[in-house]
Amino acid sequence: MLALVRSEINSCIEGGEVETSAGLNLKYKRILLKLSGEQLMGEESFGIDPKMLDKMAREIGQLLDAGAQVGLVLGGGNLFRGAALSKAGLDRVTGDHMGMLATVMNALAMRDALERARLPCTVMSAITMEGVAEIYDRRKAVNLLDNGEVVIFSAGTGNPFFTTDSAACLRAIETDCNIVLKATKVDGVYNDDPEKNPEATRYTSLSYDKVLVDQLGVMDMTAICLCRDHSLPIRVFKMNKSGALMRVIAGEDEGTLIQQGEE
Repeated sequence: MLALVRSEINSCIEGGEVETSAGLNLKYKRILLKLSGEQLMGEESFGIDPKMLDKMAREIGQLLDAGAQVGLVLGGGNLFRGAALSKAGLDRVTGDHMGMLATVMNALAMRDALERARLPCTVMSAITMEGVAEIYDRRKAVNLLDNGEVVIFSAGTGNPFFTTDSAACLRAIETDCNIVLKATKVDGVYNDDPEKNPEATRYTSLSYDKVLVDQLGVMDMTAICLCRDHSLPIRVFKMNKSGALMRVIAGEDEGTLIQQGEE
């Protein structure tokens, strides 16, 4: 089934709406899905919940069945948080390098879950980790995506002082993704913290500039500016909401869309 869907998708015009044999009209052919490390914790207080890995693998499998091409970036906050150690005197660069290693660990765990679900997957690392993960290569990543493999980009950008959100946007631009999907705990971007203020209002759409000027905290400024400068839309949505991911790739009004000129 995957081979048939891929054949249909590859014969269509890039970025247009695509009808697959699965009966779903895809608005986005190639996506970059950004998941926080905390989302891998599930009901645990630290580390990785195997049930969450399996759940995410199933949802990613649904995307592949629908004909989408999937790049994935995982945070590392479930395994390492440098803020407290920084206050205790840990060097920032050292802390960032430790955070990169945490993202590689999460990537390996996700690869294992995907492979157990019989889904093709490759982990690429921004830092050399021979025998553990392939070094990031843009041309190879694009080729893998074209052939229906999930590509997990790990170790951030390979440089300190850059977040995994920035890494996700950078890899999305480099691999010609149609959109960045930012999975969060809430169903979009609000004008206030919805967990503290029940009157907070969700935005259905925003411009990059409004996100920056109002400091809405969706992603760091570097990530937003990268997407703005390359006209790459961002969709912020709630990953744990049933069916949300499939509705997003179909172009339905799920969460908040950030793009040029939308208020």
